[in-house]
Amino acid sequence: MSDDDLGARTGLPPALAALVADLPRSGWSAHPRFGGLAAFWLEKHLEFRRLCGLLERDLQARLDGRAAPETAARRLWQAGGMLVGGLHDHHGIEDHHYFPVMQELEPRLAQGFALLDGDHHALDPWLARLEAEIRAAAADPQDRDAAGRLLGSVEALSPFLSRHLEDEEDLVVPVILRHAM
Repeated sequence: MSDDDLGARTGLPPALAALVADLPRSGWSAHPRFGGLAAFWLEKHLEFRRLCGLLERDLQARLDGRAAPETAARRLWQAGGMLVGGLHDHHGIEDHHYFPVMQELEPRLAQGFALLDGDHHALDPWLARLEAEIRAAAADPQDRDAAGRLLGSVEALSPFLSRHLEDEEDLVVPVILRHAM
């Protein structure tokens, strides 16, 4: 596996990390240009992390008998739809608008934007599977197997999604702060 592989990465490849090291995460919120797009980007990513956690908790509660099947199905339909739809929308806007603009501002980060685009393509099959499993679990709230499959998929997706979101933040937020986007 290469260091571009979402499943193998532990962070940005060293060459890219070195390019964004002048604006470390620890100083973002104190940066005079923080707010606006940078804060929005981080909040959007936090929302995706929260939705994954909410789905995991709700599905586990359903499987443990702590939540009524119909209530769990309704909640997973809402949270799951927000997660899958939100990620598709977010990735589309990034790939077709923000990443090209950012790459023009920071041509030295072209490899990083290609890496993030590759992540989006790697995540697409996960999102398609989640969408199908959400539909199945919501269609038959009594089907514990469907809920269990969905829980397994959300738990399997979470580390890959977290890795992607963190790497994207480490690349994108410094660009936003540098260029007052």
